[in-house]
Formats: sequence, C-alpha cells, structure tokens
Amino acid sequence: MIPGRRRSTQQGSSLLELTVAMGVAAVLAAVGLFHLDAGAAELAAAHQEIRGSLDQAFTLARARGTNVTVALGRAGGVGEHLPVHLGRRVKWGKPAHIPLPPDMDADSVAAATGESHALFTVTPRRTALAGAWFLNDGQEALCMRLSGHGRLQVLRWRRDRQKWTRA
Repeated sequence: MIPGRRRSTQQGSSLLELTVAMGVAAVLAAVGLFHLDAGAAELAAAHQEIRGSLDQAFTLARARGTNVTVALGRAGGVGEHLPVHLGRRVKWGKPAHIPLPPDMDADSVAAATGESHALFTVTPRRTALAGAWFLNDGQEALCMRLSGHGRLQVLRWRRDRQKWTRA
C-alpha cells in the first residue's frame, strides 16, 4: 500500500447514482413507447398470420392430396377453410391516399374492397390462384400478392418515405 493513501471501502452504488440511472432508463422507455405504433405492429402480425396460414395450407394440400382454401379475414364459408384472423386496427383495403404498388394494374374488385380474392385455393402441387389484397392501419398499408406458383410477395407502404418497400 502506498503511504498516505487510504483504501476505498465503498463496494456498491450510492442511492443518488441509482436514482439517476433509473431516471435515465425511465426517460428512454417513455421515448420508446412514444414511437411505438400499435397499428404498424398489428400490420406486421397480420403479415405473419397470412404467411403462416399459406404455409399451413400448402402443407395440408400436399399431405391430403386435395386443394385447400384460405379465407382471408373470414372464419366461415362453404367447405373447409383455414381462416386468417386480423387485429382490430387492421382493415381491409387500400386507403385512397396511398397509390397502387409499381407494376400493378388497377382492379375493379381491389379498388372497391382492397382484395382481389378473399378466398383462394392452393393445390398439392404448390400452385395457387393468383391473388392480391391490401391491409391497412389508416397510415401504412400492406400489399400481398400471391403468384400462380404459390410465392407470396409482400410490399409495405411507408408513410415516412412515401413509397412501397419489400416487407
């Protein structure tokens, strides 16, 4: 030990340091909650719900050797359907202030309801009736397009960028 120096016996944080750290954490948490957009989170959940239902439909169709129908946003209908449930903030359709995605022709059904095919069928050979539909939370939107070969393309309208991006 060096002469004239005392050894510090403090082994923890003072109450003041702990209070300041908790205050900083609270401010950061409040800022994070302010920026959390519940509608955008529900859109992301709807995207995953639809993707999972499509995967399940293709797997079921292949296992059974028969076609399977996916009911977007509906639990009923004729025959056997895999329903897709949407959050309460998520609505069908594309708001008028959001343009159509690039390379997409206006469709009379899609223009009226935001969906070309609310019920669509997938086959055991992983093919599907081509379909497109829109979901929105009032601010942002998703455009989901299913090719005839069963590939799902998802585009998201970003209000901050004012353009469609891949989701």
